[in-house]
Amino acid sequence: MGVSREKAAENRRAIIAAATQLFRERGVEAVGLNELMKHAGFTQGGFYNHFESKAALVAEVLASAMAEGAAELAEGARAPVDESTTALRRYISYYLSPAHRDNIDHGCPVAGFASDAPRLGAGAQSHFAGGLDDQITILAGLIAESGSLAAAGGRRTLREQAISLHCEMVGALVLSRSVAQAAPALSNEILEYVQRHVLASIDERSSQAPNPRKSH
Repeated sequence: MGVSREKAAENRRAIIAAATQLFRERGVEAVGLNELMKHAGFTQGGFYNHFESKAALVAEVLASAMAEGAAELAEGARAPVDESTTALRRYISYYLSPAHRDNIDHGCPVAGFASDAPRLGAGAQSHFAGGLDDQITILAGLIAESGSLAAAGGRRTLREQAISLHCEMVGALVLSRSVAQAAPALSNEILEYVQRHVLASIDERSSQAPNPRKSH
């Protein structure tokens, strides 16, 4: 008796989930098909019942992870905040935190797959680029909602501000993770100091923004 469509779809999702975890933890090139399928609970021979190649699997993993990352960011942006902060500040504070650094399995997929992206095929890299662009768009929306920050950007467009901010945060997170085991104090310093710098920059720009109450 063959496997039902529902069971086949369930098995495929299990393989993608296992691949996502292992690729995030170890990198795409370091994970072989035998290890991957064993981790998913199957034999290596069953892999080609679901995917034409490892490259095809990598593309699906990237598509799924980037879509999930953008959705989570969008959901967080819609969550209510109290008067003491903004959605932008809340996002920055979490992104540059030890909790996010240590959550490699489910953290930001841009940081999680950034080191692999240059070596991926065009299909997988296009999914990475699309997800990155989605995050930039959402972040630009958070900047716009902060009002004074967007106004203080002067000639810099919202997209330019979002790209600059996102690159600074992703770089800090990647570097923090890269030394977390060997030099935990340095790892914490990277997160602490970059978070402090980014938030201070936001406060400084906000204080320099035109006060709408004084324009009348």
